[in-house]
Amino acid sequence: MKTNKKTLVFGASLKSSRYSNIATKRLLDHNIETEAFGLKPGKIKGCEIKTNLQDFQNIHTITLYIGAARQPEYYDAFLQIAPKRVIFNPGTENPDLYKILKNNGIEVEVACTLVLLSTNQYNL
Repeated sequence: MKTNKKTLVFGASLKSSRYSNIATKRLLDHNIETEAFGLKPGKIKGCEIKTNLQDFQNIHTITLYIGAARQPEYYDAFLQIAPKRVIFNPGTENPDLYKILKNNGIEVEVACTLVLLSTNQYNL
């Protein structure tokens, strides 16, 4: 049974060796409703990678897979999507964005989605 609390994999890649690709598959394996945003369209295990940020609504969690240097162009999009939390995976840490999100009532979690899933700590 799928949860109605959606996760958005932000920075999804079609390359199977990328952590964003692995995380998308694991989220789906855990029956978590999953959407994906990336620069190139395609599908990961049936989950469509969308390239237009206006396509996302009712997102509970964004799990980030883009580095801090590329994040500023998406700050407004993060606030418009208005998730309940953003998970900063290793390599995506960004104190400036933590502050912006917290000031807008969005929970910040610095963690690894894959570890959270494998230890049953990916609470929605």
